[in-house]
Amino acid sequence: MKKYNIESLVEKTLKGDTVSTAKLISLCENSYENEKIIKLISPNLGNAYVIGITGAPGVGKSTLADKLIINLRKQNFKVGVIAVDPTSPFSGGAILGDRIRLQKHSTDENVFIRSMASRGHLGGISSATGDAVKILDAYGCDFIFIETVGVGQSEVEVVKNVDTTLVILIPGMGDEIQAIKAGVMEIADVFVVNKADKDGVERTVLEIEMLQNLGNTQDRLAPICKVIARDNKGIGDLGKAIHQHYVYLQENKLYDANRKKRYKMELKQIIHNKLLERTHQLVKENEKIEKIIDEAYDNKTDVYSIVNKLLDESMKN
Repeated sequence: MKKYNIESLVEKTLKGDTVSTAKLISLCENSYENEKIIKLISPNLGNAYVIGITGAPGVGKSTLADKLIINLRKQNFKVGVIAVDPTSPFSGGAILGDRIRLQKHSTDENVFIRSMASRGHLGGISSATGDAVKILDAYGCDFIFIETVGVGQSEVEVVKNVDTTLVILIPGMGDEIQAIKAGVMEIADVFVVNKADKDGVERTVLEIEMLQNLGNTQDRLAPICKVIARDNKGIGDLGKAIHQHYVYLQENKLYDANRKKRYKMELKQIIHNKLLERTHQLVKENEKIEKIIDEAYDNKTDVYSIVNKLLDESMKN
């Protein structure tokens, strides 16, 4: 891979250079100098408010994001969007549906939109999403949206990267709008019922309310906002609901606490990944591995004893 001057790219990103920001995200997606990039931008992080938009395919996530961007730009906020798309089976890149739908903002220098391929990563987001959020934060975004792939109940991982999670539903989805299931429905900070001009909207709202009251022990129920994103109806109320959740987090001292929890989860994940990588290398590079396996097999040694021996070797090294 071509060598890049990471320090120069970071310096330009901190000054608001769009091209350098895009390049840093691409480098992180390709696992090139991730650690160095994040280390250099870390002193400048923590200013952006991050909002997750999740829900099944076809509920209007991109249309809703489009209207929220318009609303925020009217208030002169700088906005970043990470739209995680399914991976192309041919190129391995993102199928750029979301970027196409949001293309009207492409000429606005204060809106940065990036499509990222999920690359087989479960949970509705890309494994590089967290680093991309940090880069957009350093770039100077006031708000960052993460729009998930749209795979349904598995999209709970988005909460590891956001301050407020919007779960989008529409009337008549079938399967009782998935309201009897756990997973996605439990991560909502705000429920959004889009296409509220369709029949069955009140039933959809009722089903969400019933779910919330079923064994609920929380001191806060996620508000339900009815919108018609296509016609820009209800977007103002949704914006107020998002702000009210921010106020709730601040008043109950949950804003920093939640971010520290996410930091801890990220820390554990990185440690896990590094240990896994080190273990793979240990097995790959250990010339005695075949001999160990043969001896273990002949002597009926259990696999856990072998694993512990190899891990002890790894830690000593």
